[in-house]
Amino acid sequence: MPPALTIDIARNTEGWPDNLDARADEAVRAGLKASKARLTGPAELSIVLTGDAEQRVLNRDWRGIDKSTNVLSFPQIEPFGPVSGLIGDIILARETLAREADEQGVSFEDHFTHLVVHGFLHLLGYDHIKDDEALVMEGLETQILASLGVADPYAQD
Repeated sequence: MPPALTIDIARNTEGWPDNLDARADEAVRAGLKASKARLTGPAELSIVLTGDAEQRVLNRDWRGIDKSTNVLSFPQIEPFGPVSGLIGDIILARETLAREADEQGVSFEDHFTHLVVHGFLHLLGYDHIKDDEALVMEGLETQILASLGVADPYAQD
């Protein structure tokens, strides 16, 4: 039997749809499988569903950027290392997520799924600062999202 992965979801603000817990769980597990990261022991991560006000404070305090953002990731494991124990936290801002979904013409649930996958890949060590890193991360995101029935968020119209 493989080690257990526990995903804790906390709602720090009102307005989040109730159906997102299963979707987040599915997105993380698909990300784990596609990334080929290995669970080497029991592992846990948290997903915090918050609002723009709290996200702005976190973004300012941890990244020096005084505005809200769609997703923040706080990894607790070495990049691309064994996955066990506390993996980290993924924090999503509802208002930013809803605005972006509307601007992109995608459903709230699909954009949420994309951001959970994106945040989880950050926890594993993926990044998109350099162009070559972005190509790898975005390609993996696209593959994971396709397995979940979500359209490629990076496709050009």
